[in-house]
Amino acid sequence: MKLKHFLLIGLLTFGSLINAQEIKKNAIEVTGVAEMEVEPDEIIFNIGIKGDNKNQLADNEKLLFETLKINGVKNEDIKFKSMYQNIYSKTKNFTKSFQFKVNKKTDMGNLFESLNQKWVSNINIAEIKNTKIADFRKTVKINALRAAKEKADYLMESIGKKVGNPIEIVEIEDYTSDMIVPMAYKSRAANVQLESADAGVDYSFDNIENIKLKYSIKTRYEIL
Repeated sequence: MKLKHFLLIGLLTFGSLINAQEIKKNAIEVTGVAEMEVEPDEIIFNIGIKGDNKNQLADNEKLLFETLKINGVKNEDIKFKSMYQNIYSKTKNFTKSFQFKVNKKTDMGNLFESLNQKWVSNINIAEIKNTKIADFRKTVKINALRAAKEKADYLMESIGKKVGNPIEIVEIEDYTSDMIVPMAYKSRAANVQLESADAGVDYSFDNIENIKLKYSIKTRYEIL
């Protein structure tokens, strides 16, 4: 009985291998690619403030929150990041860093003019976002899958064959596909050092590069 049992398993395994080979032989594998550019509608900035002592730093922090509030930035859109004291410096500078978020309703020119203060040490872009990015990702993936199907169709038509049911659909990992990273203003680097000369710079959303989405989908279809 054991011998028959092992023979049966062997036959089933061998049969499965034959079926797998037949599927592979009678299938077409193609990759579809789709891209999209999305306009950002949110920008997250890092900002650093400084003071000669803790009291002055606290006062400057209040000034920062008041300045941001006047320019339409809500308290919940401001986040504390870190605090630092240089004990080896003669002046013993105290610094504190925050992040704040702005949207397309924000008057960027007025905001940055208001932040052009001695107590602001630096500002740089932390992240560029679109609030509906998840929906756009889905659209690009669907378009990539459709592109793969279209490619399979015209390739099979060229040899008088047709495409059948999908056997496999795999999303290819592309770590550069939808990364939303700090991008430069078209006219300057993303790292913005606020000085008096910066007052006339246009910080509007029109000067921010679009978010680039790219996805690849690998598919395998039956050949009829």
